[in-house]
Amino acid sequence: MNKKIIIAVDAMGGDNAPEKVIDGIELSLKENIENFFRLYGNEDQLNTLINKKSRIKNYCEIIHTENNIKDDESPLTAAKKNNSTSMWQSIESQKNGKSQITLSAGNTGALLLLSRLILNMISGVDKPALAGLWPNKVGMNVVLDLGANIECNDKNLIDFSYMGAALHNILFPNIIPHIALLNVGMEEIKGNEIIKKAYQNLKKLKKNDFNFYGYIEGNNIMDGNANVIITDGFTGNIALKTAEGTANFITRSLKKCLTGNLLNKISALLSYSALKKFRNQLDPRKYNGAIFLGLNGLVVKSHGSTDARGIAYSINMCNKIVEGNLIDKIKMNLNN
Repeated sequence: MNKKIIIAVDAMGGDNAPEKVIDGIELSLKENIENFFRLYGNEDQLNTLINKKSRIKNYCEIIHTENNIKDDESPLTAAKKNNSTSMWQSIESQKNGKSQITLSAGNTGALLLLSRLILNMISGVDKPALAGLWPNKVGMNVVLDLGANIECNDKNLIDFSYMGAALHNILFPNIIPHIALLNVGMEEIKGNEIIKKAYQNLKKLKKNDFNFYGYIEGNNIMDGNANVIITDGFTGNIALKTAEGTANFITRSLKKCLTGNLLNKISALLSYSALKKFRNQLDPRKYNGAIFLGLNGLVVKSHGSTDARGIAYSINMCNKIVEGNLIDKIKMNLNN
């Protein structure tokens, strides 16, 4: 039997926690029994939920915590609670050698601050980046930074490139990463001085396991010509929220059009297979789970409003990046 991957879970983080967390674990175990979960949170609530799901009992251990971090708390307020919270203890478990990765759907700002405080940064990396998945025509993009850093310099963008390429290599090992800098145009003269400096340095790269594509504009992110998209957190977060809002608008509008009258309902029934494929492709739960890169530990951030299926997808990401030795891969990229 393979050695279990131990995932520390902030079971109290996000909407409808801890119920959706337990349901997500149950879903994930139907597909993969290689994981073991250390659940940090309210012992009474967690025991009540797990006792109703006998199948997952042998895959979970509950560690009681007195407090949890609310979504509207500031990162500094969260830090002042010290190690009394489920988020803090789930991160600290890596430092104590009790887990290999941490998963939380809780407060993003608090999660970043505590992760950096407890785990520290990889030597030579100045800022962590929040990296997530973004679909394209032929597969999947890794996009970073999605909001951890409002301002970045050219070195930060280059570090993000190395780290994003490492993540892509692990998640999609049969596809060569092609790095692109998100910009306002494709020409070398476009953009601010920071992005132009990063471009010139990345253009000199000669790597066997990833390539530099050049600049990419927002309307070309989903073309699939590049699959590791690099930007600062301010731009990346706006791009992500715009894409999410557009996808939701399209799916809602399409549903409204196809259910407006009897003829439309018949058309929808006849097109059911194609519509189902379309819905699945835009399902945000499939891309749930972003990871803080640059830390001396592994922390995955699930969307706070996702459901059990989204949690299950995040657990699958946790499994892949632990098996792929992500931190070692990042250090190798940075040092070569």
